[in-house]
Amino acid sequence: MISDLHSRRVFPRRRRVLAELIGGLLPAEGRVLDVGAGDGSVARLIQQLRPALKIEGIDVLIRPGTAVPVRPFDGRRIPFADGSWDAVMLVDVLHHTVDPQVLLREAARVTRRFVVIKDHERTGLLAGATLRFMDWVGNARYGVALPYNYWSREQWERGFAAAGLRVARRITRLGLYPPWADWVFGRGLHALVLLEK
Repeated sequence: MISDLHSRRVFPRRRRVLAELIGGLLPAEGRVLDVGAGDGSVARLIQQLRPALKIEGIDVLIRPGTAVPVRPFDGRRIPFADGSWDAVMLVDVLHHTVDPQVLLREAARVTRRFVVIKDHERTGLLAGATLRFMDWVGNARYGVALPYNYWSREQWERGFAAAGLRVARRITRLGLYPPWADWVFGRGLHALVLLEK
Protein backbone atom coordinates (compact mmCIF):
# COMPACT_ATOMS: atom_id res chain seq x y z
CA MET A 1 0.00 0.00 0.00
CA ILE A 2 2.59 2.60 1.09
CA SER A 3 5.07 1.34 -1.55
CA ASP A 4 2.40 1.59 -4.25
CA LEU A 5 1.57 5.14 -3.21
CA HIS A 6 5.28 5.99 -3.34
CA SER A 7 5.57 4.53 -6.86
CA ARG A 8 2.57 6.46 -8.17
CA ARG A 9 2.83 9.79 -6.36
CA VAL A 10 6.37 10.36 -5.10
CA PHE A 11 8.73 8.60 -7.50
CA PRO A 12 7.66 10.35 -10.75
CA ARG A 13 8.11 13.81 -9.19
CA ARG A 14 11.39 12.80 -7.54
CA ARG A 15 12.71 11.48 -10.86
CA ARG A 16 11.80 14.69 -12.74
CA VAL A 17 13.19 17.05 -10.08
CA LEU A 18 16.45 15.12 -9.76
CA ALA A 19 16.93 14.98 -13.54
CA GLU A 20 16.50 18.75 -13.82
CA LEU A 21 18.79 19.55 -10.88
CA ILE A 22 21.52 17.03 -11.73
CA GLY A 23 21.34 17.89 -15.43
CA GLY A 24 22.09 21.49 -14.49
CA LEU A 25 25.26 20.46 -12.64
CA LEU A 26 26.78 18.08 -15.19
CA PRO A 27 29.16 19.25 -17.94
CA ALA A 28 27.61 20.37 -21.23
CA GLU A 29 28.75 17.20 -23.00
CA GLY A 30 30.72 14.04 -22.40
CA ARG A 31 30.44 10.64 -20.76
CA VAL A 32 28.75 10.23 -17.39
CA LEU A 33 28.78 7.12 -15.21
CA ASP A 34 25.69 6.58 -13.05
CA VAL A 35 26.81 4.46 -10.08
CA GLY A 36 23.86 2.61 -8.56
CA ALA A 37 21.71 3.44 -11.58
CA GLY A 38 18.71 1.31 -10.56
CA ASP A 39 16.24 1.24 -13.43
CA GLY A 40 18.13 4.04 -15.22
CA SER A 41 15.09 6.32 -15.34
CA VAL A 42 16.79 9.36 -13.78
CA ALA A 43 19.75 8.97 -16.17
CA ARG A 44 17.38 8.67 -19.14
CA LEU A 45 15.55 11.87 -18.21
CA ILE A 46 18.88 13.68 -17.87
CA GLN A 47 19.86 12.48 -21.34
CA GLN A 48 16.58 13.80 -22.73
CA LEU A 49 17.28 17.20 -21.17
CA ARG A 50 20.98 17.15 -22.11
CA PRO A 51 21.30 15.19 -25.40
CA ALA A 52 25.08 15.83 -25.68
CA LEU A 53 25.64 13.63 -22.62
CA LYS A 54 26.10 9.88 -22.89
CA ILE A 55 25.14 8.16 -19.63
CA GLU A 56 25.78 4.54 -18.71
CA GLY A 57 25.16 2.85 -15.40
CA ILE A 58 26.49 0.23 -13.04
CA ASP A 59 24.64 -1.44 -10.19
CA VAL A 60 24.83 -4.43 -7.87
CA LEU A 61 21.27 -5.43 -8.83
CA ILE A 62 20.44 -5.35 -12.53
CA ARG A 63 16.77 -4.75 -13.17
CA PRO A 64 15.15 -5.98 -16.38
CA GLY A 65 14.57 -3.38 -19.08
CA THR A 66 16.71 -0.53 -17.75
CA ALA A 67 16.26 2.88 -19.41
CA VAL A 68 20.03 3.23 -20.06
CA PRO A 69 22.70 0.52 -20.38
CA VAL A 70 23.50 -0.81 -16.88
CA ARG A 71 26.20 -3.39 -16.17
CA PRO A 72 26.86 -5.25 -12.91
CA PHE A 73 29.57 -4.42 -10.38
CA ASP A 74 30.43 -5.60 -6.89
CA GLY A 75 29.41 -2.41 -5.07
CA ARG A 76 32.97 -1.56 -4.07
CA ARG A 77 35.32 -1.40 -7.05
CA ILE A 78 34.17 0.58 -10.09
CA PRO A 79 35.30 -1.50 -13.10
CA PHE A 80 36.85 1.32 -15.14
CA ALA A 81 40.29 2.88 -15.51
CA ASP A 82 41.38 6.03 -13.71
CA GLY A 83 39.93 9.21 -15.26
CA SER A 84 37.83 7.34 -17.81
CA TRP A 85 34.62 9.39 -17.29
CA ASP A 86 33.92 13.11 -17.55
CA ALA A 87 31.62 12.90 -14.53
CA VAL A 88 30.30 10.32 -12.08
CA MET A 89 26.91 10.57 -10.40
CA LEU A 90 25.71 8.72 -7.30
CA VAL A 91 22.03 9.29 -6.60
CA ASP A 92 20.93 7.97 -3.19
CA VAL A 93 23.59 5.27 -3.32
CA LEU A 94 26.25 5.86 -0.69
CA HIS A 95 23.96 5.34 2.31
CA HIS A 96 23.32 1.82 0.95
CA THR A 97 26.99 0.88 1.36
CA VAL A 98 28.67 -0.45 4.48
CA ASP A 99 31.52 2.04 3.98
CA PRO A 100 30.57 5.04 1.80
CA GLN A 101 34.20 6.20 1.75
CA VAL A 102 35.25 3.21 -0.38
CA LEU A 103 32.83 4.04 -3.20
CA LEU A 104 33.45 7.78 -2.86
CA ARG A 105 37.17 7.21 -3.46
CA GLU A 106 36.36 4.99 -6.43
CA ALA A 107 34.14 7.69 -7.96
CA ALA A 108 36.94 10.22 -7.54
CA ARG A 109 39.39 7.79 -9.16
CA VAL A 110 37.39 7.14 -12.33
CA THR A 111 36.28 10.71 -13.02
CA ARG A 112 38.36 13.27 -14.85
CA ARG A 113 36.80 16.18 -13.02
CA PHE A 114 33.31 16.00 -11.48
CA VAL A 115 31.36 13.87 -9.03
CA VAL A 116 27.68 14.64 -8.38
CA ILE A 117 26.13 13.17 -5.26
CA LYS A 118 22.54 13.26 -4.12
CA ASP A 119 22.23 11.67 -0.71
CA HIS A 120 20.91 12.20 2.79
CA GLU A 121 22.26 14.28 5.64
CA ARG A 122 21.44 13.01 9.11
CA THR A 123 20.44 16.27 10.72
CA GLY A 124 17.65 17.40 13.00
CA LEU A 125 15.05 15.81 15.22
CA LEU A 126 14.13 12.21 14.30
CA ALA A 127 16.31 12.36 11.19
CA GLY A 128 17.49 8.76 11.50
CA ALA A 129 13.98 7.36 11.97
CA THR A 130 12.56 9.41 9.09
CA LEU A 131 15.35 8.38 6.73
CA ARG A 132 14.96 4.71 7.66
CA PHE A 133 11.24 4.85 6.91
CA MET A 134 11.80 6.58 3.57
CA ASP A 135 14.52 4.12 2.61
CA TRP A 136 12.40 1.11 3.50
CA VAL A 137 9.38 2.38 1.54
CA GLY A 138 11.43 3.20 -1.55
CA ASN A 139 13.80 0.23 -1.64
CA ALA A 140 12.85 -2.84 0.41
CA ARG A 141 10.66 -4.38 -2.29
CA TYR A 142 13.57 -4.30 -4.78
CA GLY A 143 15.94 -6.22 -2.51
CA VAL A 144 18.25 -3.21 -2.12
CA ALA A 145 20.67 -3.43 0.82
CA LEU A 146 19.45 -1.26 3.70
CA PRO A 147 22.31 -0.69 6.16
CA TYR A 148 20.80 2.73 7.01
CA ASN A 149 24.22 4.33 6.91
CA TYR A 150 23.39 8.05 6.98
CA TRP A 151 26.19 10.57 7.45
CA SER A 152 26.00 14.00 9.04
CA ARG A 153 27.19 17.01 7.04
CA GLU A 154 30.46 16.94 8.97
CA GLN A 155 31.04 13.30 7.99
CA TRP A 156 30.32 14.14 4.35
CA GLU A 157 32.80 17.01 4.43
CA ARG A 158 35.53 14.77 5.88
CA GLY A 159 34.70 12.08 3.32
CA PHE A 160 34.91 14.48 0.39
CA ALA A 161 38.28 15.80 1.56
CA ALA A 162 39.64 12.28 2.12
CA ALA A 163 38.67 11.39 -1.48
CA GLY A 164 40.47 14.47 -2.84
CA LEU A 165 37.24 16.27 -3.75
CA ARG A 166 36.08 19.78 -2.97
CA VAL A 167 32.53 21.10 -2.85
CA ALA A 168 31.82 23.41 -5.80
CA ARG A 169 28.08 23.67 -5.15
CA ARG A 170 25.60 22.37 -2.57
CA ILE A 171 21.81 22.41 -2.93
CA THR A 172 19.74 21.52 0.14
CA ARG A 173 16.26 22.64 -0.91
CA LEU A 174 15.49 20.16 -3.64
CA GLY A 175 11.68 20.23 -3.82
CA LEU A 176 11.43 16.45 -4.13
CA TYR A 177 8.05 16.34 -2.40
CA PRO A 178 4.84 18.33 -2.64
CA PRO A 179 4.70 21.14 -0.05
CA TRP A 180 2.37 19.15 2.23
CA ALA A 181 4.97 16.34 2.52
CA ASP A 182 8.15 18.40 2.40
CA TRP A 183 8.00 19.48 6.05
CA VAL A 184 8.24 15.80 7.08
CA PHE A 185 10.39 14.20 4.35
CA GLY A 186 12.37 17.20 3.09
CA ARG A 187 13.46 19.46 5.96
CA GLY A 188 17.20 19.39 5.33
CA LEU A 189 17.47 15.60 5.04
CA HIS A 190 18.58 15.75 1.39
CA ALA A 191 21.59 17.35 -0.29
CA LEU A 192 22.79 17.52 -3.87
CA VAL A 193 26.49 18.25 -4.13
CA LEU A 194 28.72 19.02 -7.10
CA LEU A 195 32.29 18.01 -6.31
CA GLU A 196 35.47 18.77 -8.24
CA LYS A 197 38.77 16.93 -8.20
